[in-house]
Formats: sequence, C-alpha cells, structure tokens
Amino acid sequence: MDYDVAIIGAGPAGYSAGIYAARSGLSSVLFDRGEGGGRAVLSPRIENYAGFELIPGVELMEKMKQHASRYVTLRPFEEVREIISSDVSFSVRTTKQSYEVNAVILCTGTEHKTLEIPGEKEFLGRGVSYCATCDGFFFRGKRVAVMGGGSTAVMEALFLKQLGCKEVTLIHRRDQLRAEKIYQDEAREKNVRILLNQEAERITGDEAVGQLHLRDASSGKTSIFEVDGVFISVGDAPQNELAKHLGVKIDEQGYIIVDRQQRTNIEGVYAAGDITGGVRQVVTAVAEGAIAALSSAEACGKKYPY
Repeated sequence: MDYDVAIIGAGPAGYSAGIYAARSGLSSVLFDRGEGGGRAVLSPRIENYAGFELIPGVELMEKMKQHASRYVTLRPFEEVREIISSDVSFSVRTTKQSYEVNAVILCTGTEHKTLEIPGEKEFLGRGVSYCATCDGFFFRGKRVAVMGGGSTAVMEALFLKQLGCKEVTLIHRRDQLRAEKIYQDEAREKNVRILLNQEAERITGDEAVGQLHLRDASSGKTSIFEVDGVFISVGDAPQNELAKHLGVKIDEQGYIIVDRQQRTNIEGVYAAGDITGGVRQVVTAVAEGAIAALSSAEACGKKYPY
C-alpha cells in the first residue's frame, strides 16, 4: 500500500482526520483540489470554536493546516477524480497519479447553492459574488444586497457593513430569518436593512450589476432594487459525486449516511464533516474527523479500543 488511509478534502474534518490517523499509527495522505481550508476560510469571523473567542476563518484553518502538516502528507491542488474499490484495497486516482490505500475518509464538504436566475452567471465577477470575504473590499462605498436568511448570510451582511459599504440590504424569500438571534440583533443594531418575503427573479445591468428584480412572495408585486453588488448566501450543496460513484448511501438531501463511528455502508469507507449533514459546524467537523480516523484503523488490521 502507498498509504493506510486516503483523506479526501482538506477542511476542518480532513485536517483532524490526518492528525488522529497518524497518532494512531496509520500513514495517511490528504488530498484537496484547492489549497485547503474548506468553506471555513470564507468566514470573516468564527466566535463559537472553543478556545478562540474570535478568530478569522482563514487564520483558524492555517493553524489547523500547520498542525496537520506534522502528521499527514498534504497534497493540495490534487483533485481526486475516481476511487475504485477492490476486495482488499482502494485505488485513489487523482489528477496526477494513483494511490493504493486500505481505507478512505470522505471529507468533501459542500459548495454554495445558486439562485439559478437570469443574470446570475452572466454577472459573476462583475457584481455577483458568493463570498463577501473574498470580494467585499471592491464594494466599499457602494450599495450591496445579500441574498439569504441564515446565519452565514447575516454574517456576510455584517462584514460588508463593517467594510464600509454605503448600503447593505439583507433579502430573504421567507417571512422570517433563520439566523441565530445574536446575529439578527446585531444586524439591526448596525442598520442592516432587512427585506422579507422577497424573491429574486433576475439580475440586470450594463457592464456590471445595476438592478435586482424582486417579487413579493405574498402579493406577487414586482419591484426593481438598485444595487451595485449581489452577494448570494442561500445554502449549500453536498459534494457527493465520489461517494455516489462508490455506492455510498446518501439521504434525501444528498448527505452521506454514517453510523456513530463515521462508517458508511461500504466497508473501509468513512465520512466526516459537512458532507454528513447535521449542524455543520467547525467543532463537529473536527470531532467527526477524529472519530473517522480512529475507526479507519479497523480497515488496516487494527482496532481502536472504544
């Protein structure tokens, strides 16, 4: 075998799995199609990870990366294209080469959902963004809208307000926000405008975004909202392609089904982090990554004494 365990996805779950695998005596390799960090690097601030009262997501992920690098072979910018299962091992085929391993831990996470409305793709990078942390700086002094009603959307709106955007409006299609109350209260204190029962129909403009066309979900009336930027934060889509190809069972929402030891229905395949659904927090991803790594020892002829 090239390694005992292959970990797919270098986010909080993947980094944790790499640390715990090595400390259990397993050799492991951690793949990521990018530079690592997962969705957590996009969080302007994380306030609910024990031990850090407030830390930018990118900083927390860099700390995890440096820690994990002591234990696991990191393979950034090496995307896993296919995993082939045999009776005795798994062949992990990437954009660069193939690796033979005894066990696989899927930490593939989620990606942003889209609004799927006219103008969204056309104006991507020209006023449409899915990351306030990445692109918010370019909208200082301008009018922006954040689409969504969850905690992430409200945090993005607060971040844009902090950056100095002229007007920040949070637009949600339902009659109430889903965000944690602490974020809702702060948004109102910081004068973030909140529009409820508004559905986006299309985005228009000339060279860049200029208008957001809305429809009132209650009355059906339409309106045009003048805006310079639209930040979309409407949920996540599980990255389950590798899992489905392997025959791993997923639920109705597309998340991988696991037991308490993070085992999937395929022997030797485990999953951890956002790809397994649930509350999808950094703290739970780290815990699940640790459990998955310890459980994977059984596929390598060892057994962690639970």
